[in-house]
Amino acid sequence: MGTYEEKLGILSELISFARVDHSLKRSEYEFLLKVASNLGVDKETFDGLLKNESPKVRLKTQAERIVQFHRLLLLMNIDQEQHKKEIDTLYNIGLKMGLPPTAMAQVLEIMHRYPNKVVPPDVLINIFKAHYN
Repeated sequence: MGTYEEKLGILSELISFARVDHSLKRSEYEFLLKVASNLGVDKETFDGLLKNESPKVRLKTQAERIVQFHRLLLLMNIDQEQHKKEIDTLYNIGLKMGLPPTAMAQVLEIMHRYPNKVVPPDVLINIFKAHYN
């Protein structure tokens, strides 16, 4: 994983995405706090990001971008609600990251086949691999 600044940028992007619907639900906060912990960011710093956005970073590798897309997908589904605005925002973030539109569309379509719409990482990776070959 990248630098500490990149980690803060990843979290900041996730926080912005969680607020697309102009609120931050408890389940979303808890999910984001777990991601922060996994990235080595303490709670105080994370809570600071809720108030002050960190600069955006460009993830260097395709693997990092796919992992971030997966985090965003998990976050979108954490509250068991998907709104058109969230789906459109997720898709546009993926486009900005340079992810293949057809792969993202396939992931968004198949997520409904899984419990809680949680696409297993290996399934997600295989979808993206198929679109890069």
